[in-house]
Amino acid sequence: MKLVSKGNDCTIKLEDKNSGELFAKCPIETYPGMAIEAVADSSRYFVLRIQDDNGRSAFIGIGFTDRSDSFDLNVALQDHFKRLQNDQEIEKEKDTPKQQLDLSFKEGQTIKINMKITKKDGNEVTGGRPKPKAGAAGGLGFLPPPPGGVKMPAPPKLTPTSSPSHQPKSSSDPAAQADNWGEFASANEER
Repeated sequence: MKLVSKGNDCTIKLEDKNSGELFAKCPIETYPGMAIEAVADSSRYFVLRIQDDNGRSAFIGIGFTDRSDSFDLNVALQDHFKRLQNDQEIEKEKDTPKQQLDLSFKEGQTIKINMKITKKDGNEVTGGRPKPKAGAAGGLGFLPPPPGGVKMPAPPKLTPTSSPSHQPKSSSDPAAQADNWGEFASANEER
């Protein structure tokens, strides 16, 4: 079974699997329609109206073992006829373009706008709202300071501790201690 869509024509062809010889064809003009119709109680079965070249027709039933195959057939048919419908709508719009909405003023029409603008503090216009004071909290988006003025405690001072691995070479020589302790010795001496 092959679904062939070319231009406006859509046809289901039933062919021999091995030789490719055409067994029957079903030209489809509309979907859903008389050419192909889904069975009422199952989504996997259809009735096809097949035709030969002489114009004789017969109705046959077809069924799919897998629901996804019948779903694919439905989607392919719907896509073909939606495309045809969109093409027809585009052709209609070419013949009769959409009318544009005219929003321009007609002669003699006016518009009135009421605006309440007050002048305060010289030439400044605030639009009816009071102008925030320069030092007021929240006037420029700044937060006020926290209440109570809580002070943070000072960090503890670091002093070098003596351990056997960090003993200076000579405990009586301050220059030797400064070499071993580096900045700690100079910080300790300044205090």
